[in-house]
Amino acid sequence: MAKEERKHIDLALQGGGSHGALTWGVLDRLLEEERLEIDGVSGTSAGAMNAVVLADGLHRGGREGARQALHDFWSGVSDAARFSPIQPTPWDQLMGNSSLDNSPSYLMFESLTQLIAPSKLNPMKFNPLRDLVCKLVDFERVNACRKAKVYVTATNVRTGRAKVFSQPEITVDTVMASACLPFMFPAVEIDGEAYWDGGYSGNPALFPLVDDMDCQDLVVIQVNPLVRQRLPDSARDIINRINEITFNTSLIKELRSIQLLQQLIDAEGLEVERYRSMRLHLIHAEQEVEKLSASSKLNAQWDFVSRLYRQGRGWADLWLKENFDKLGQCSTFDLNAVFSDTFRPLARPSGTSQDVAAAEQDKPSAEEPSARLPADKQPTDKASTSKASTGKAPSRNDSSTKTGKGDES
Repeated sequence: MAKEERKHIDLALQGGGSHGALTWGVLDRLLEEERLEIDGVSGTSAGAMNAVVLADGLHRGGREGARQALHDFWSGVSDAARFSPIQPTPWDQLMGNSSLDNSPSYLMFESLTQLIAPSKLNPMKFNPLRDLVCKLVDFERVNACRKAKVYVTATNVRTGRAKVFSQPEITVDTVMASACLPFMFPAVEIDGEAYWDGGYSGNPALFPLVDDMDCQDLVVIQVNPLVRQRLPDSARDIINRINEITFNTSLIKELRSIQLLQQLIDAEGLEVERYRSMRLHLIHAEQEVEKLSASSKLNAQWDFVSRLYRQGRGWADLWLKENFDKLGQCSTFDLNAVFSDTFRPLARPSGTSQDVAAAEQDKPSAEEPSARLPADKQPTDKASTSKASTGKAPSRNDSSTKTGKGDES
């Protein structure tokens, strides 16, 4: 029996603190699927960390190397968090509550970050996550990886625009810049520019993957809820919801741009080979994500992280069962339903060339100035008067029809 051809996908990985363990679970299941080939990965914040760990592992040991590297990274994150003063209360741990909303240390830390700048609160720039990334990720291997292209997004503090770093310029600084929350860490400087978390400008950036002509199936792994049914009723909930909306805005705008591009291609009958047409897919479980509190993004206890990992694997497993056969064929994420309340480009009723010809035919020519004058001010045409009175067309020798240039006009 012939070996089944592998299907190629690009991945877009959102940030979300420890909720990035959901993405770890999704990646683990996708890597387990030998019928899939990952061509490119774009990540922001925790998504950027998952992306570089994935590339490092792929270069070092293929699929199994990537799965082990992701496990080791998230295990290391959890081990480092054991020494953090920010922990759930004993009661929350007993009840299996992952939220930090009741943690005194978390509440004090949250208050301090809103009153004191990171440069003063943490003048030594202590960041155990940076040390962990340096320890576990070989960036020479990341930049040398040819099995998957990697894109990391950070936000330029001065311009507010997204800066996308790609191989061979990916370093620990670019990854930490992508994950630099401005209330917690000083801006990361790279080549004289200061950068904050990439979620403000691209969470994650999709355009590097759209520009990649080698693959037309783009899978977005979303860990932040677009919709929350319950309205925020406390100051903290309001701030958290504002942050979610802010971090999702860039993704929504890029998805809308992709939808408009696809609609224009369909409406105008454009050649897909000349214009970038994407097949969009989404791995997400909105109801599960909506149950997670924003404060739990700082909870990296192993019980919680491993639970998120299992949920992510479940998402990917279900998605593969329902949508694998559609890869390479069509989109499984209906953007028209998401943006049903926005305008659609109108298709022309006929071909472009015919429309132009019709417009030119209706347009008055420079040699017919009378076409622009009202009927009562039209000049008298002896030839047309003669034709009307005699029923005969004017002769070619009639002086009123001569142009002096034969038929060139």
